[in-house]
Amino acid sequence: MSGTKRANIHPGLEVQIVLKKDQRSGTLTSGIVKDLLTKSPNHSHGIKVRLESGDVGRVKVILNAARLET
Repeated sequence: MSGTKRANIHPGLEVQIVLKKDQRSGTLTSGIVKDLLTKSPNHSHGIKVRLESGDVGRVKVILNAARLET
């Protein structure tokens, strides 16, 4: 599932994001989506989200795609 399409992402989804400070290294941070911050339907670098932990970054990997159907 692509993290570049807003329709694929919703609150409660488990994802891996890249934080702004980690963009050069590509280090990923795992968490649960709390809010979607990108308003456009697509973004080439990934949809920006806020995790329940408060971390903000762009979605690179959707870990639990089964939750998309709920």
